[in-house]
Amino acid sequence: MRVAVTGGKGGTGKSTIATALAYRLSRDNHVLLVDADVDNPNDHILLSMKRKFVRNVEQIIPEWDLEKCIKCGRCSEVCKTNSIVFVKERYPIFVEEQCNGCGACMIVCPVKAIKKSKKIIGRLYLSNKGNLSLISGEIHPGQPLSENIVSALKEYASELEESYDMILIDTAAGTHCPVITALKGCDVALAVTEPTPFGAHDLELILRLLKILKIPSKIVLNRCDIGRRNLIERVAKKFNADIIAEIPYDKNILLSFSQGKPIEKYTDKVIEALEL
Repeated sequence: MRVAVTGGKGGTGKSTIATALAYRLSRDNHVLLVDADVDNPNDHILLSMKRKFVRNVEQIIPEWDLEKCIKCGRCSEVCKTNSIVFVKERYPIFVEEQCNGCGACMIVCPVKAIKKSKKIIGRLYLSNKGNLSLISGEIHPGQPLSENIVSALKEYASELEESYDMILIDTAAGTHCPVITALKGCDVALAVTEPTPFGAHDLELILRLLKILKIPSKIVLNRCDIGRRNLIERVAKKFNADIIAEIPYDKNILLSFSQGKPIEKYTDKVIEALEL
């Protein structure tokens, strides 16, 4: 079973819930936790786990054979990321950091002067503690597409999944491409939110996305005793999504968080609701 822990708004406690749930489930199961927030991976910090380098993540980039190049500028015309700059009568100028590896420039080149090359855009890591394994990805600074790292991370998870009873995927905040990539293939998603106007607004966005992806959704309401609970109830009713757990604003959670200790106290309701 694949369970996603997600949420439109950042800072709602998504990773806190994901790590706590993974840690609790690992008492009786072999659990694989996937930290798919590759721009800001921190699950290993919350679990006090040391990361071991697994492999680099590569992306295709173009390489020009200047002896063949006729300086026509077609490669620049089709480049949607503006990573190829063309000045008349000069060879193309390639801005590698902006390239997303689409390959359009290679297709349109009339003299086949562009071939495939590669660049390293990130890394994958593995951590182990008892029955719990954590894999995480980390994009290199300046690279434009973190969803490529997420895709590589999920491929790595697929290689390992036969050894585990369940997989938890901790997505990035938001509803953009890296989140969509992380969510695809999940059996159910937990949307972690808070009772604030921003929390309700972004909860609606993520629930709408989950509906499009046809992934069943449940809601975890963090800091439930502050703010306006009715805002979340209204969104939950609109999307027919149950609030399966409520977590109060608790100083002990903050202390455990700062010490790298998972919060297990409120996970049983989630496990019961998901029948894990």
